[in-house]
Amino acid sequence: MLGNFSYYNPTKLYFGENAIENLPGELEKYGPNVVLIYGGGSIKKNGIYDDVVSALEKAGKNVAEIPGVMPNPTSGKLREGVEIARAHNADLLLAVGGGSVCDYSKAVAVSIHCDDDPWEKYYLRQEEPDCEIVPVACVLTMVGTGSEMNAGTVITDPDSKLKIGHVYANEEVFPRFSILDPRYTMTLPKEQMVAGIYDIFNHICEQYFSGYDDSASDYIAEGLLRAVIKAGRDSVKDPQNYEARSNLMWTATWALNTLISRGKSTDWMVHMMGQSVGGYTNATHGMTLAAVSMPYYRYILPYGVPKFQRFARNVWDVDLYGLSDEEVALEGLSCMEKWMKEIGVVMNLTELGVTEDMIEGIADGTFLLEGGYKPLTREEVVEILRESM
Repeated sequence: MLGNFSYYNPTKLYFGENAIENLPGELEKYGPNVVLIYGGGSIKKNGIYDDVVSALEKAGKNVAEIPGVMPNPTSGKLREGVEIARAHNADLLLAVGGGSVCDYSKAVAVSIHCDDDPWEKYYLRQEEPDCEIVPVACVLTMVGTGSEMNAGTVITDPDSKLKIGHVYANEEVFPRFSILDPRYTMTLPKEQMVAGIYDIFNHICEQYFSGYDDSASDYIAEGLLRAVIKAGRDSVKDPQNYEARSNLMWTATWALNTLISRGKSTDWMVHMMGQSVGGYTNATHGMTLAAVSMPYYRYILPYGVPKFQRFARNVWDVDLYGLSDEEVALEGLSCMEKWMKEIGVVMNLTELGVTEDMIEGIADGTFLLEGGYKPLTREEVVEILRESM
């Protein structure tokens, strides 16, 4: 492995059936005022809300609620949540939901004791917190983002049509603890499950497809990719398959808790394009990534043939006999494309509501990052987006 790095992750995980039984004990470590944050109300239908409220009552907490966090949390919803948490003098923010709810809760946490507008400070200016950060904890109900064990947040501003992420350097932004019960994920609609599966897969790819050295991080990534491929297939065939759903949940966490990024330059251009598409369409995050992935990876393949060949060999078991390195690499991407279609992700932007007149604006909203095998120009982003239609 090349380069020097540090690694620290302060989040404590409780994993498995009935993991919620650990919540009352954790709640004892925090002050009396808890803000319960959740999405559209599905947790009230499937019983998860009752489980959480029971634990809060058992711990004697004063509870305020921020319901209605949308799949792509907005700057307006962020400001609303900050005001509620301030008025409640929050000691802990308890996120119950998927990655969007966890992301949103961290965004609120860094803003409660800060006077600046959170959208401008943390997303447009990409500043770090210079005020007290309220602790966050997560009860996960959907897998994909890895937000339960990282310091990332993504917020959308509808007025400017910008969807921007911020990965904080401050360790206090990480959730203090997260509860991961795979059975909590089994009530999700199939489309959301599938979007989460691809989100996991792509998180790994965007760290894997970078660098030229022999990196232990890549060996870990390959194992995680194989796990997602199998668990994804098994989950689509039988969404109630506990083993498959538990493997997805565990893989999602390790895909984006920064472990496999150590020693890597990383390439997040699929996310940059996908997030910009989300700013224009409000489409499901994992599906925006899927729609641009194949055109992007085929575009950069000539600049990173050895890694794409390794991907084909070690992840997809492609037979190398009689093929050139580039042919092997292309076959690996063909295997990936077949798997994506098999699990049922969206394969083009048109299905997400993107029209030709949006392309230029989506390109303008795409942040150009280095770290991958081929740093893109804006014109190349436009080309890839058109190829994704």
